[in-house]
Amino acid sequence: MNGYFITLEGGEGAGKTTVLPLLEARLTEMGYDVLSTREPGGIQIAEKIRNIVLDKNYPEMDRRTEALLFAAARRQHLVEKIIPALKAGKIVVCDRFIDSSLAYQGYASGLDMDDVFAVNQFAIEGMMPDLTIFFDIAPKEGLDRIAANKYRERNRLDLQQETYHENVYTAYQKLLQRYPERIQAVDARQPLEKVTGQAMKIITRFLHDHQ
Repeated sequence: MNGYFITLEGGEGAGKTTVLPLLEARLTEMGYDVLSTREPGGIQIAEKIRNIVLDKNYPEMDRRTEALLFAAARRQHLVEKIIPALKAGKIVVCDRFIDSSLAYQGYASGLDMDDVFAVNQFAIEGMMPDLTIFFDIAPKEGLDRIAANKYRERNRLDLQQETYHENVYTAYQKLLQRYPERIQAVDARQPLEKVTGQAMKIITRFLHDHQ
């Protein structure tokens, strides 16, 4: 494939969703053809699944059911939107991908990360991101941001206990160690402009090294 697949990862309130359109705009200004998208979602079928997995009216959802639904949404999103864009030479910037499942549906939910990885490998057939940016912020600070934002809808994962979010953060630290070449961290505690600038430095360095 001719394009590059870049993913943004982090806990709740890390700011990656806010930074995404800013990254898209800057890359577009540099002359790149950019597609931004999100998970779960990005296309109609995956958005329907998103509505189910994030619905706070389903607290009884089984951990494995949740992991399988996320993987199913990911598969459809990949084949319908991401792969065609990469084949067309676009830079795809995606808000969450497989690392989220490993952190949330795997480690934080008490499932083995390798088991969740295996399920997702069936879904993605080895289609891993070229570069992942982890927005690093302490779980409590991220949750405080959410609490202070009256416009942000609270979903089922937001309502989990703080220990759950601490486990998500621990999982991301493990993934940083497991994939040091692919996953690069930015300090998400900084002001928005600085976070965006730090993320852009990582992306432009990656693009420079691979062109």
